[in-house]
Amino acid sequence: MMSLFLLALFFIYGGTHLYFFLKVKAALSPGTSVSLLLAIFLLLMVIAPAQVRVLENQGMEAFARFAAYTGYLWMGFIFLFFSASLAIDLYHGALHGAGFFFSRDFTALFPAKRTALFLSIGWGIAIALYGYSEARNIRTERIIISSPKIPGSVGKITIAQISDVHLGLIVREERLKRIIALIDRASPDLLVSTGDLVDGQINRMTGLAELFQDIRPRFGKIAVTGNHEVYAGLSQAVDFTERAGFKVLRNEESTAGGLINVVGVDDPAIGRVDPSRPDSEKVLLSKISPDRFTLLLKHRPAVDLKSLGLFDLQLSGHVHKGQIFPFNLLTYLFYPVRTGLSIYPQNSALYVSRGTGTWGPPIRFMAPPEVTVIELIHSE
Repeated sequence: MMSLFLLALFFIYGGTHLYFFLKVKAALSPGTSVSLLLAIFLLLMVIAPAQVRVLENQGMEAFARFAAYTGYLWMGFIFLFFSASLAIDLYHGALHGAGFFFSRDFTALFPAKRTALFLSIGWGIAIALYGYSEARNIRTERIIISSPKIPGSVGKITIAQISDVHLGLIVREERLKRIIALIDRASPDLLVSTGDLVDGQINRMTGLAELFQDIRPRFGKIAVTGNHEVYAGLSQAVDFTERAGFKVLRNEESTAGGLINVVGVDDPAIGRVDPSRPDSEKVLLSKISPDRFTLLLKHRPAVDLKSLGLFDLQLSGHVHKGQIFPFNLLTYLFYPVRTGLSIYPQNSALYVSRGTGTWGPPIRFMAPPEVTVIELIHSE
């Protein structure tokens, strides 16, 4: 199944490059030599993600990092170019349709092929540059959840959430230190990671786990797995997370400070490497005390309707809010929930993080990264 998915992804990504090639040919009519060079360059960009993994596996980290930055920045640009150019094509189609319907000639409103090409390229470059800056500007999002299950004598319980950090070739020490500084500023009672803390090969991420050791919340640090923990190698990823000081909950529960229940479930991708059948989410939640506030950590923002009423707040990530607009329109097809806080029946709520790092392109557009700070307070 995964091989079919990767094959489909390769053809889709290759198709965007063919689209780019055809647009350049139509607008600029380059000669045979230039067309051949362009085709070779585009082919190298299509296979760049695979090249990155090969270089990583061979231990050629410097080359892998260069290939990652080059290939993934191009990936961000080509997606932005494709979105803009497709919008122009749809505009052309709408004018053709209007001309046919109203029996009028609207061709004067059509931008020339060369103009359309340079508009799309300009948009791609400008937004990629802006998005690179936006990806580095990590924000703190604060929400307040009131519940009678929080003892009035406690005052408040502060939880910091990170998600989708994707530590690897691109997200390294500099970005992680910024993340840790924001966590430290929030002074949380509990730090949680809702999956994808790591990305790809992690056997050479020396010193990154140790940076987390300066963060010592009084209720500890708890994490769950995401799909990228599987891609990185589950045992290695869990070991890295534990060295960072996190307790990894894998379809199990814990109590934070004797005040709140914390339940963590594995990402479904783990079924690829671990075919065992754990208890269902509902069964897991049914085993814990309903008198305490229950925090459910789950990488993917899918709410199990059978679990409503058994948890008070689910924290998730995974979708990055699409990371680069308008990709969020596609992620919404698979996970039709909005980022941020959503209230469900039976006093259950879901918070979906935009993610703290980046996957693939080190670019974000209209989806800035975040560290989430949740304050749990008492209410009657």
